[in-house]
Amino acid sequence: MTGTAETEAEELGSIYGLDVTVIPTHRPIARDDRDDLVYKTKREKYNAAIEEITECHHQGQPVLVGTISVEVSELLARMLKRKNIPHNVLNAKQHKSEAEVVARAGQRGAVTIATNMAGRGTDIKLGEGIKELGGLHIIGTERHESRRIDLQLRGRSGRQGDPGSSRFYLSLEDDLMRLFSSDRVAAIMDRMGIEEGEVISAGMVTRAISNAQKKVEVRNFGIRKHLLEYDDVMNQQRQVVYDIRNQALSGENMQESVFQILDDFILDETDAQSAAGTPDLWDWDHLKQCFASHILVDASLEKIQNDTAKTDLTFEEICDWLVDEAKSVYKARESLLPEDVIRGFERFVMLRTIDDKWKDHLYAMDQLREGINLRAYGQKNPLLEYKSEGFKMFQEMMADMNSVTVQRLFRTQFQGMEQPQGRQQPSIRNVQTSHQDTTGMGFQGQPQGEQGNQPQQVRTPVQVEQKRGRNEKIMVQGPDGQQVQIKFKKLQNYLNKGYTQV
Repeated sequence: MTGTAETEAEELGSIYGLDVTVIPTHRPIARDDRDDLVYKTKREKYNAAIEEITECHHQGQPVLVGTISVEVSELLARMLKRKNIPHNVLNAKQHKSEAEVVARAGQRGAVTIATNMAGRGTDIKLGEGIKELGGLHIIGTERHESRRIDLQLRGRSGRQGDPGSSRFYLSLEDDLMRLFSSDRVAAIMDRMGIEEGEVISAGMVTRAISNAQKKVEVRNFGIRKHLLEYDDVMNQQRQVVYDIRNQALSGENMQESVFQILDDFILDETDAQSAAGTPDLWDWDHLKQCFASHILVDASLEKIQNDTAKTDLTFEEICDWLVDEAKSVYKARESLLPEDVIRGFERFVMLRTIDDKWKDHLYAMDQLREGINLRAYGQKNPLLEYKSEGFKMFQEMMADMNSVTVQRLFRTQFQGMEQPQGRQQPSIRNVQTSHQDTTGMGFQGQPQGEQGNQPQQVRTPVQVEQKRGRNEKIMVQGPDGQQVQIKFKKLQNYLNKGYTQV
């Protein structure tokens, strides 16, 4: 629920699918929203605003001055100080006394200078006798790009049917005015003979400024919608990856997921060869090397023909044979390990691979996003190009993720699984060990005949050199024989250049 959503109804409806319903006020609004006053320069605008603040203060009417920045609020504070007008400044620098300043803002003769933060959720209570003086008077020193901010500032006055008034002071040097032909307006003012300090006040000017704000809002809405369309590409990809990751986190039995990844891997590899035509024309040397290094399956056309007793093989029959062989290898691998170990290992491999590949993909998509707008020079739609390139990169990432996952599941070697879990081997440091190459399912174990005949390792004391301070002076000798005195922290740099320590 908000009081200024009506101006953003189109954006809320088109992007978020939300309807905006306007609820009538409990009491009629009695606030007097006066026409804007337009000056040629900011100096004239600020002087006129100070004059009105002074007049309201002498009458006892409280005034709330809204600014767009802290710098402008401090400028107005200095101008009021020169006129000996007591005032309070409400910005981020006085956060400790903010509640006290707001509480006094509705008292007789109070002058409060505030940034946009005062326009959000601030309820200023009017003191005794203030309603007879016209209520709280709002002075805006500049129009914002969004009408919502201006409406929020106006809404601090005339609450719950109380009287109030508001007025904005503008100049042709304001950011919003400079965006929309302020030079032409200045030329018209010069031809009309408007002198320095003279003001333009007309409903037509106020409506023109409101239309300018609408144009800026439409432009900003287009920018946000464009960014959202780019974000949708990543959101769709993120949904796919996170579904797989959540399944790995929450699932107890990952065997079905492993077999699905195995099917996808085999299908990707064989599908890449199917473009060559019949299986006789496939690059079987590449397939044999790929499947042997990933899933430990010796795949050749002759072997498949002999096992299936068919010479005219189809694409589906080859894939089915490869999947059956890979599953039999994996099940044999599973039989050598406890159930909880293999399931935990599957979960670890999948999570590790997903995280690594997804991080690399995010970085690659960021690089693509930075330069995709240059495609517009080639008469191409950058958004469509981003979607197309992003989808190709996502397909490559998923295929690479399947390949690495399968290779890790089939090729990772487990060591020491034969030993009882309660027995721990003594840790020996600074000793290199070597193992025989495995010829089985990726396991290495020590031959039982050698376990009891190993000589006892002799632990020797570690010699530690004397520690030196970083700024301690030492001598080094260069290749030419010349000795140089340096600090110890620079020793490595000199050693890399060919010096030796003396």
